[in-house]
Amino acid sequence: MTVQTFRDLLAQRPFRPFRLVMSSGQTYDVRHPEMAMLTRSDILVGVDESDEGVPASFKICALLHVSAIEPLASGETG
Repeated sequence: MTVQTFRDLLAQRPFRPFRLVMSSGQTYDVRHPEMAMLTRSDILVGVDESDEGVPASFKICALLHVSAIEPLASGETG
């Protein structure tokens, strides 16, 4: 996956939540564009979101290891 792929996903309006599937099989849900940040080679994904909408931590996911991007249905969680 390329940086531009993720820029496009995060810039969609209205935003459509998606799930990253990593080559290890691990998944990370991006429910809001504010919960992800791009670097040249990674996407940082906020995890364990609190009631205030603030992530407890971030997972660093190498773009080279993102094997699939899946759309999330409303109310779906991973």
